[in-house]
Amino acid sequence: MGNVMWGQGAGNKTNSNCHDSSLKAGEDETLVVLHDYPSPDISEPIFRMGEKLRVLSQEGNWWRVRSVQSGSENYIPNNYIAKVYHGWLFEGVVRQKAEELLSLPENRVGSFMIRESTQQRGVYSMSVKHRSIQHYKIFRLENSWYYISPRLTFQCLEEMVNHYSDIKGKDCEDQCVLQHSNRICVITLAESHPILQNGRSIKSINYQISAGCSRLHNRVSGKSKRGGQFLTEFAPLCRITCTDGVEYTIYSCIRGRLLEVNEDILERPELLLGKPSTEGYIAVILPKIEESKTVTNGLLSREEYESVVSKRTKSTQPEPQPEPEPEPC
Repeated sequence: MGNVMWGQGAGNKTNSNCHDSSLKAGEDETLVVLHDYPSPDISEPIFRMGEKLRVLSQEGNWWRVRSVQSGSENYIPNNYIAKVYHGWLFEGVVRQKAEELLSLPENRVGSFMIRESTQQRGVYSMSVKHRSIQHYKIFRLENSWYYISPRLTFQCLEEMVNHYSDIKGKDCEDQCVLQHSNRICVITLAESHPILQNGRSIKSINYQISAGCSRLHNRVSGKSKRGGQFLTEFAPLCRITCTDGVEYTIYSCIRGRLLEVNEDILERPELLLGKPSTEGYIAVILPKIEESKTVTNGLLSREEYESVVSKRTKSTQPEPQPEPEPEPC
């Protein structure tokens, strides 16, 4: 579907020109197939659900198209397709159909789409493939800026997509959420995160997210833990800069109240490098009671994570080269 956002490689950035009125202007028309056509009950389908099509022409309620995958050309009726802009903005796709499309095997964990409401133009939501399909409402301020988390606003949808593609789309920047029986979740780095690889060292850790937001200024009180900053899955927790100059942003990964950040790693970053799941943790988050059993549903289990890392390692290993045959004397 769209660019990849979670734990995989980000796709190409969108145009940074922030004018929503031009979202659909000047784009080569691309369609996505919503249902197998024709129906398998009638004959062998020409186009399969999820297949991407290039528009050749439109004739009434029919489109003449070329399959991006196979290159075959044919006609398809209007009620079997949805328009796609920029590879991520889908027009006329309802929530259930979004789940069907994102669940197709060719869509990796992290694939996403922005859906424009079928009832109201200019109203959008985001659907993301984690272990299950998650949906997020995109809110709009009076000044027309957009946000998912109220602490982070964007002038246009392209800017939002670029941001979330960057934060969740860098290869191997894996994080770990450790949930305890009392609901609290400890956020830290997974052992495959590049910060923990190849003997790297940390130059600085900064909990100052923006000019007006610091995770250090988090005040929690009472048994109900009131006052903690509320975080969404995409909320940044801190920025870590390695001695080689590369900076990494660490995210909350789950929804909930920020209980604390680990100030010890500010003075002793070696704790994060050596003991990321214990003394070197990054933050502690408390999900809502009603969400405590489902808050990690969109994340990989330990077994799934190990499988992903194993496949990733194999894919990056060079193929063995045949030994040269000995030359005759």
